[in-house]
Amino acid sequence: MSSEFQKYFKTNQTTWDKKVEVHASSDFYDLQSFKKGESSLKKFEINALGEVKGKSLLHLQCHFGQDTLSFSRMGAKCTGVDISEKGIELAKKLALELDLDANFVCCNVLDTSEHIKEKFDIIFTSYGVIGWLPDLKPWGQMIAERLKPGGMFYIVEFHPIVWMFDYLDKEPKVKYGYHQKEAIYEEYQGTYADMNSDMISKEYGWNHGLGQVISALSEAGLTIEYLKEYDESPYNVFPNMIKNDNGMFENADKLFPILFAIKAFR
Repeated sequence: MSSEFQKYFKTNQTTWDKKVEVHASSDFYDLQSFKKGESSLKKFEINALGEVKGKSLLHLQCHFGQDTLSFSRMGAKCTGVDISEKGIELAKKLALELDLDANFVCCNVLDTSEHIKEKFDIIFTSYGVIGWLPDLKPWGQMIAERLKPGGMFYIVEFHPIVWMFDYLDKEPKVKYGYHQKEAIYEEYQGTYADMNSDMISKEYGWNHGLGQVISALSEAGLTIEYLKEYDESPYNVFPNMIKNDNGMFENADKLFPILFAIKAFR
């Protein structure tokens, strides 16, 4: 990994370490309800993964482990990975407090195979993850390395079109390229979970089109079962979104999808 990328990752890690305390006390993550038994999982991943009881599951970029632990409550044998030391510390604390069988490892997701040798029935990742990675080819290779033969990979993620917008102005506007290769740097007060926080977020990110995502997985040897695109999202990511009958948020004009999901097998 180049020294430039190492600098980018270190900046992101520092920001995510700061986010953990803010997020853990936010209404967005509602940690108290989670501790009382409420699942953090959304309908897309629940429906796609189905019965997970007794299966081994690797959760990539798990933040402080709510989704990982939600799957653990469903009977899966879970391992979560994240770049934030503070996030992994809190995830381990929650697992102990809630008496849940889950392991957590702090590392760059691209280095997962250096820290974890086990192979898994399921690998899962979701909602704001691949944009932190400059190159998806090593990501796809790592997923193939950690999946058992016949194992499932599932990602549900914000659509690449969503990442073309700059959200730092009052109204989001298209600013970044769908195929943009250069890193995107943003510096702003607060975080998506609490825009009123005093913390300063400093972040490097990268845009990846659907072709890049599919190619990274297929070239690593995975078989794509489906690519789906959705006009709705569990998260209110644009101004003036409408809450539909499913409890999801959608744009009134539905000019472009908000989420995509891929299920693949090794």
